[in-house]
Amino acid sequence: MTPPDHEGGRIVMPEEDFEALLERAARKGALQALKNVGLDGEDAADDIHELRSLLSALRLAKRTAWATAVRLITTGLLLALMAGVAIKFKLFGGGS
Repeated sequence: MTPPDHEGGRIVMPEEDFEALLERAARKGALQALKNVGLDGEDAADDIHELRSLLSALRLAKRTAWATAVRLITTGLLLALMAGVAIKFKLFGGGS
């Protein structure tokens, strides 16, 4: 890495060196972020895989719960409609 030049209050460096500096800073920042959330150990990849699996299961459970709720509401409405029709036409012992 060549030392940077100072031109008019600005620091100028070759693009390759700047890219390498950015890459090192990004890598250090990513490692620090993982360390801050406790994902810096040897089993961090397994932890991340388990977290993704847990999120996937949660999404599936949410979808299933909504589908079940819609089915229950639909079934309830249809039963109420059928009971109303039965009462209207006096199908159950209302023979007067």
